[in-house]
Amino acid sequence: MQEIIKQRTKQIGAEVIKLIDELPQKTSAWTIAKQIVRSATSTGANYRAACRAKSQADFINKLKIVEEETDETLYWLELLEESNLVQQSAINNLKSEINEILSIVVASIKTVQSTIVNRK
Repeated sequence: MQEIIKQRTKQIGAEVIKLIDELPQKTSAWTIAKQIVRSATSTGANYRAACRAKSQADFINKLKIVEEETDETLYWLELLEESNLVQQSAINNLKSEINEILSIVVASIKTVQSTIVNRK
């Protein structure tokens, strides 16, 4: 499952990169583009780091970063959409995939946390 999530989070970064290349040449679009590329690519990079965590606590902390970056990516996509810099139809699939990854990450955090609590 980890390899699948690694691939999906990397694909999100690639899709966002393609998306920003299609944005209009406006200062506002350029500013958002820099932010969304950082958060979207950070999602995959931090998930990979979580897979190499040294402990369950380290894993949880790294997954929380993934959760934050994933949610931030959704924020920037929503802002692009609400400011009419992209059409909703252009980002629906991407938003759906990001929401799925976010749900998986949150569920994983809860599962590992409950495992730690149950061991005590």
